[in-house]
Amino acid sequence: MTLPKILISACLLGRPVRYNGSAKPVLHPALRAWQKAGQLVIICPEVAAGFSTPRPPAEITQGQSGPDVLASTARVQDTTGADVTDQFITGAKIALALAQEQNCKFAILTDASPSCGSTHIYDGAFQGQKHPGTGVTTALLRAHGMQVFAETEIDGLVACLSKGRIKN
Repeated sequence: MTLPKILISACLLGRPVRYNGSAKPVLHPALRAWQKAGQLVIICPEVAAGFSTPRPPAEITQGQSGPDVLASTARVQDTTGADVTDQFITGAKIALALAQEQNCKFAILTDASPSCGSTHIYDGAFQGQKHPGTGVTTALLRAHGMQVFAETEIDGLVACLSKGRIKN
């Protein structure tokens, strides 16, 4: 049996690719085991789309979410006022292409990110307030049948894999 591939945010593995040039490393035994087994497919959608590190923080506008961005009813804007929607969509498409190429059925992405958030994201007012929602990459991956987990939900993915609850 082939071990499932898992797309993962680069910052969760300690790579300093976040908007502020930091990482957000997660120390979880399952991550170490999956990495050792060659199951992890690493990406930062924003860096893949050409954003620099560091870069101005960005949020999805008007309290909307990733599916709204993909439907062209919401935009992604950074703190300088620049519209960076197209780059976020490009990053999501690159992540999807990589996931499909590597046959990933799962992803572990950084929550609250306008790209990778899977349970909540910032509300677009740049005041530190979060609301339930998903980032652009998560929305695109889910639209193509991938199961996306936040870094706080790794145990849920472990349980899903151990019980064979894999969506096709």
